[in-house]
Amino acid sequence: QVQLVESGGGLVQAGGSLRLSCAFSGRTFSSYNMAWFRQAPGKEREFVASDYPRDRTPYYADSVKGRFTISRDNAKNTVSLQMNRLKSEDTAVYYCAAGVPGPSGYEYWGQGTQVTVSS
Repeated sequence: QVQLVESGGGLVQAGGSLRLSCAFSGRTFSSYNMAWFRQAPGKEREFVASDYPRDRTPYYADSVKGRFTISRDNAKNTVSLQMNRLKSEDTAVYYCAAGVPGPSGYEYWGQGTQVTVSS
């Protein structure tokens, strides 16, 4: 069973930076698609960024492109999200997700970590 544990959330001023980390355990990390999603109060959960083991091409939501960077460390079984130039609209609970490549999508989710950006 895959387990995901996020860390690194917190309170930051607009324009600042935070780095989220997600620790993966239970299966072979390098085989899994990894992604970050977020959910703001009163809104649907939305995609933020992903990293696929096959092509290693990162994908980003338009709203974070150029400000956020996803990276994985297969030696440490972690995926990180570096968030720069944060805006108040980035305030949300951020979730790490994992899934095997294929139609199943993201089967496993972390508990979430709160990111609050003050303006």
